[in-house]
Amino acid sequence: MFGDLPQFFSDEDQLRAIWSDPTTREKLLEDLAEAGYDDEKLNSMKELIDARDSDVYDVLAYVAYTAQTRTRGERAQRAKPLIKKAFANYKQHEFVDFILEKYVADGVNELAAKKIRSLIELKYNTISDAASELGSTAVIRETFIGFQQYLYSE
Repeated sequence: MFGDLPQFFSDEDQLRAIWSDPTTREKLLEDLAEAGYDDEKLNSMKELIDARDSDVYDVLAYVAYTAQTRTRGERAQRAKPLIKKAFANYKQHEFVDFILEKYVADGVNELAAKKIRSLIELKYNTISDAASELGSTAVIRETFIGFQQYLYSE
């Protein structure tokens, strides 16, 4: 696998840019799966490099560029100050903190665009309840997608 990675991204900055957006991250994961690197194989790579609680991003960056791995918890803690600066609304902070808790506990799949609805329903019960707290569905989506760049900024 290690020799195959350059076909998916050319350097760590490109990997970070791809991984920071749920849409491009999903496409990369699909491409990796088609090349034989499905969730099971990526999870076994985590075991191999002793990074069980790390994000798949960290595994790929470590394998391709010997970048230091972080746990999801460390990654979330490092990102929180940046996220709080970027999003002024306290309600947005609560929403992002909720998502980060799910991410730390359950992994990167919690950050997929297709998870927005279930996360909203889990936290707020309904989309309209979330909208009354956070603003329009566009604002909710922008918050969900936007905070992720800070999670992978370093």
